[in-house]
Amino acid sequence: METTTCNVSGEALTIFYLTGIPSLPTYLIFPIFFIFLILYLLILVGNTLILVAVLTEPNLHKPMYFFLINLSALDIYFTTTTVPKMLSLFLFGDHFLSFPACFLQMYLFHSFSCSEAFLLVVMAYDRYVAICRPLHYPVHMTPHTNVALTASAWLSALLLPIPAVVQTSQMEFDNIAYIYHCFCDHLSVVQASCSDTSSQTLLGFCIAMVVSFSPLLLVLLSYARILVSVLRLNSQEGRSKAFSTCSSHLLVVGTYYSSIAIAYVAYRADLPLDFHIMGNVVYAILTPVLNPLIYTLRNKDVKAAIIKMTCPRR
Repeated sequence: METTTCNVSGEALTIFYLTGIPSLPTYLIFPIFFIFLILYLLILVGNTLILVAVLTEPNLHKPMYFFLINLSALDIYFTTTTVPKMLSLFLFGDHFLSFPACFLQMYLFHSFSCSEAFLLVVMAYDRYVAICRPLHYPVHMTPHTNVALTASAWLSALLLPIPAVVQTSQMEFDNIAYIYHCFCDHLSVVQASCSDTSSQTLLGFCIAMVVSFSPLLLVLLSYARILVSVLRLNSQEGRSKAFSTCSSHLLVVGTYYSSIAIAYVAYRADLPLDFHIMGNVVYAILTPVLNPLIYTLRNKDVKAAIIKMTCPRR
């Protein structure tokens, strides 16, 4: 009988093998590749347009749009950690990742995911101050405050995944560790280990719950206060204007947590492995590809700035 032995990860002997989508028929590989490629290009082009439009249009130099360009930059970073490797996997059969590359991908994927949740909280707070305390808005949302809020969202997200990543890197793996996924996320790497995975699975679950539900509660609290303030307005026009300023952000929040719900259901439900993998892939792509569409279609100022930038009058 053939046996395998585990290597201590610190020996740097482990190579990770990404299985991709195991049951995907061969004739669907190229269509899937082109779908992912098109989505990735949409993410890059859409978010870059928002970045350039906000930076070059003086009318958009406001706190709300400062947070938006951070969200756009984040979406580019987030997808770039995973999608290029997935494209290479589907097109060239490039299944292998070195130990450092896998853990770097895992760390960045979860860090940027956390950053998105925290940035959505910051954007919700901005809308709360703008609607509930409009007279205090210029005092509360100063450039210094905006930078501090954004920096705290980024820094917190960069620090939170470190314990799970470091502890997972100390687990033992075979010389070739099979990861049943299209990229290295925490759970798939843990399941590839031949060590006891119970503590790491629990740690990852706890961090995911904190990162997912704490920001969601803060966003819901902000919008509960906003709803109360808006309902007190006597003017129907004032109510409509207040709701319209929040609609884009609410759609982004809904998209983000819908993608998390899809990934969670795909993981917890008694479904084939391919559905588990695709649930996570949807989470990695859905929000970044929809965010630019939401803000360009729903926000007339951003839409006007992009049209002015791309179709200048002669």
